[in-house]
Amino acid sequence: MPSSAPQPEQLQFASDGRTPNSPHPVLVYRQLPLAEDDYATAFENLFNSHLWPAQWRASVYDYHHFHSTAHEVLGVSRGSARLMLGGEHGQEVEVRAGDALVLPAGTGHCRLTASEEFEVVAGYPVDQQYDLLRPGESGHDEARARAERVGVPVSDPIAGTQGALVTLWRHE
Repeated sequence: MPSSAPQPEQLQFASDGRTPNSPHPVLVYRQLPLAEDDYATAFENLFNSHLWPAQWRASVYDYHHFHSTAHEVLGVSRGSARLMLGGEHGQEVEVRAGDALVLPAGTGHCRLTASEEFEVVAGYPVDQQYDLLRPGESGHDEARARAERVGVPVSDPIAGTQGALVTLWRHE
């Protein structure tokens, strides 16, 4: 990605007692300069090139959930949606094809509404395996401790070693 890559929006979410969230900010990249005719393949190639292998294409679950053992990147490859980030009382975020979200381990997310064709490509850092937990489903403190132990990746899935994630997550 060229050095002219857009700077991401940063969203901060603290634990709400049910969803751990993270001290690292969520990064929201808007309208990335990708091949518009095939965003899915473009996101897969981009994520793979920055050591966040793409693992699936689908929608976002319509229930609140989080991953305590891995960070996650979601590239919106088709359509649009309104997501809730940060848990049941978090923040609504509108996304559309060409946007990407980087969710630190523990960050709650849920699809509220979506266009019929809404699809995301998801990737995770090479050394991380994701779990799937719902708020209050498992011990909050244990999930939070697991999320806090997840290491900071060597690169940002959008902009590589010079990306915002590397700067923001390593120098907090």
